[in-house]
Amino acid sequence: MDIAPALFNEPLDNHWMPFTGNRQFHEAPRIIVRAEGIHYWNPQGERLIDSISGLYTTPAGHGRAEIRDAVTKQMAELDYAPAFQFGTPGSFRLATELSAMTPEDLNRIFFTGGGSEAVETALKIAINYHRARGEGQRLRFVGREKSYHGVNFGGWSVGGMVKNRQMFGMGLPGVSHIRHTMIPENRFAMGQGEHGGEALAEDLQRQIDLYGADTIAACIVEPISGSVGIIVPPKGYLQRLRAICDKHGILLIFDEVICGFGRTGHAFAAQAFGVTPDIMTMAKAINNGSIPMGAVAVREGVCQTIMDVAAPDAIEFFHGYTYSAHPVACAAAIATLRIYQDEDLFARARALSPYFLDLIAGMRDLDIVTDTRGYGLLGAFDLAPAGTPGARGFAIVKACFAAGVVVRVAGDTIILAPPFVAEQSDLDQIFGILRRVLATV
Repeated sequence: MDIAPALFNEPLDNHWMPFTGNRQFHEAPRIIVRAEGIHYWNPQGERLIDSISGLYTTPAGHGRAEIRDAVTKQMAELDYAPAFQFGTPGSFRLATELSAMTPEDLNRIFFTGGGSEAVETALKIAINYHRARGEGQRLRFVGREKSYHGVNFGGWSVGGMVKNRQMFGMGLPGVSHIRHTMIPENRFAMGQGEHGGEALAEDLQRQIDLYGADTIAACIVEPISGSVGIIVPPKGYLQRLRAICDKHGILLIFDEVICGFGRTGHAFAAQAFGVTPDIMTMAKAINNGSIPMGAVAVREGVCQTIMDVAAPDAIEFFHGYTYSAHPVACAAAIATLRIYQDEDLFARARALSPYFLDLIAGMRDLDIVTDTRGYGLLGAFDLAPAGTPGARGFAIVKACFAAGVVVRVAGDTIILAPPFVAEQSDLDQIFGILRRVLATV
């Protein structure tokens, strides 16, 4: 339903907005005042389609009463309790439910306040694990180009996004990067490309040959690189990374902050690709984006190794956050997981995926589209730059907002990640608007 215009006259100067051109935004604000289902509303009461599920956060749709009621009930019962040396019922229940969803024996769950904190936690677990095994010299990390692992110091150090790195110094020492998997041979491939998988994964072996396997703690990758424009791994790539890590005692970390909770049609991309990491991060859709939260799933053997070297009454892992396992966030997550199960939303995403990917692939008939990619309900298409790189992409963000759809861009790449509750007709509307906008820029 449409709503009446909402008065918005707040001053803009005091809020320093993240990942935003603040001065440009002040000239033409894009304000969102309400959300329900797959739609947002602006202050003028105009409805906009959410084509990216919030920020990959809200696959069950906005305004879910089940989550709101769970949060309200939890706030009335227990709004906060310290996470250090004390526990709350919801955190243990949520950890149990998550461990039933994660692949194989990734059944030890550590809670954080979001995805960036989850990555920092994963890196520290890796170092702590090797130290507990008597290999404290394993301090190196191998990341990958065109990857995003959050914005905390460790995360951007192992990440491979140039703009996220260049203004902040050297980063963590002992971090190196393997090549990304976006190669010309797989251009316009939907799903996993046929070319280059094992050869690209051999970059990890080259890092081992250069630095020595006994210096490397972990290799961290996104199964599908999300923030740079949905780069799907070629066939055999993740399997080869797993084999190399196994051979040399290196932990494999999957960053599933974007991929997790059904985006690939499975609970996690690890299950979609048939490769189980040793450590796996998650956030975003863990509670449908309602309250900041993240988590790290860890193989039982990794966790137990850290536990076993500590004295029986000692703290085993000197790490945590004020908002780890926040009781209200846990309540929201438990309600969200119930929605996923009751409405079989992962299967629904899997069923919607072929239609969505066909629409993505169909964009290649436009002269300005230079590549298309996608997997599950993640899709992207690249545009030929017009003047300064990124200028065309940003113009499309503004034009789409004015035309009634919220999209995400990375430079001149348009990224789409529709809610699982969307219908084919909703996708038709999104792509119809996109095509009209692209004809004007």
